[in-house]
Amino acid sequence: MPGWLNQLFGDAGEKAAVRYLKQQGFRIVTRNYENRAGEIDVIAIEGQTLVFIEVKTRRSERTGHPLEAVDASKQQQILRAAQVYLKERDLLGQAVRYDVIGLVWPEDQKQPEIHHVRSAFPE
Repeated sequence: MPGWLNQLFGDAGEKAAVRYLKQQGFRIVTRNYENRAGEIDVIAIEGQTLVFIEVKTRRSERTGHPLEAVDASKQQQILRAAQVYLKERDLLGQAVRYDVIGLVWPEDQKQPEIHHVRSAFPE
């Protein structure tokens, strides 16, 4: 899949994830937050907890489930970016959590299959 098409597909997956999160009662703070340490797909609030969410979208599980793509290296990048976000906003005492949403979205389906893992990895 060409890079631009991959980007559009990933963006559609993030939008589907945001709709799902809102239905679950999350309040979306921002999407595609970037700083010198990296990028975080979605930052949201659930109750009193600030949640940093990585979203992975795939057409199938042929090369593995999308959740498997969030390896130790990706987790470290998310943790570093989240720390910068918290420091910038003086929120270091804030309760935080790191979730991962994996979407499997075959071409012939109108909606993806959504897998949401809360507390997917520790700080």
